[in-house]
Amino acid sequence: MPKLSTILLLSASLMAATDAEVVSFLKKGIGGNPNISNLQIDVAGKQNLSGVSGWQTYFITIEADVKQGNDVRHINQNATYFVNGNTIAPEFVNIKTGERYNDIVAPDFNNAYYTKANRISGDANAPHKVAVFSDPLCPFCRKYVPDALAYMEKYPKTFAVYYYHFPLAGLHPASVALTKAAIAIDQNGTDNAVLGLYKVDINPNERDEQKILDAFNKTFGTKVTVADIRRPSVVKQFEFDQKVAQSMMVAGTPTVFFDGQKDPSKNKYKEIKVK
Repeated sequence: MPKLSTILLLSASLMAATDAEVVSFLKKGIGGNPNISNLQIDVAGKQNLSGVSGWQTYFITIEADVKQGNDVRHINQNATYFVNGNTIAPEFVNIKTGERYNDIVAPDFNNAYYTKANRISGDANAPHKVAVFSDPLCPFCRKYVPDALAYMEKYPKTFAVYYYHFPLAGLHPASVALTKAAIAIDQNGTDNAVLGLYKVDINPNERDEQKILDAFNKTFGTKVTVADIRRPSVVKQFEFDQKVAQSMMVAGTPTVFFDGQKDPSKNKYKEIKVK
């Protein structure tokens, strides 16, 4: 399903762009779709658009029930809009560089999200904090994440690395059970549970939890059961990671924040003199 923001026009006139009026305008545009009900739109945050005078970035959360054929699916989506006076636009592009600001801007990382449970390597007081959101079955994640994590793990006095499971269930259904299994063994004291995830050989479209766990257990030499991945503590951590991803407007994987700021290059850690 395309993002709900595509329903809106590229720009529209508003009479004084207060937060309430921005939300009202978006509700009228999105709510005009007869397949959408129980629509809730909120401003999650906003900030001035760096280097572009007069424009503000609005971080929007969208929750609704969407009818698809005979089924109704509940969705939670993030969207980014740009507002200047009486104009709103869902996309902002630098015509000289081709840089798409939607891919760059994000809220500052909330310090409360740097939790002990999410820290997978490094000292908590290391000078650089790196937050990684990843799906272990995402092809690009498989190329990028293991090497990046292994590199930073070698320098615990330089990097504190925090990892957030963000399975893209619509693209890789198997990743949901995989990530919960990793949380389960991590809570049981297994080291390097995250890195091992990227070695599991499983069809990303597999939905049978037992088959997924069989592949996971084969890789880790464990005996994780369906009951284990449904353990309240596992579900709580899994839901926390999803909450953090939504709050930080994470839409794809891998997404990296370096020292509290979104890192579109995902490679700022390479620029740091390690110790």
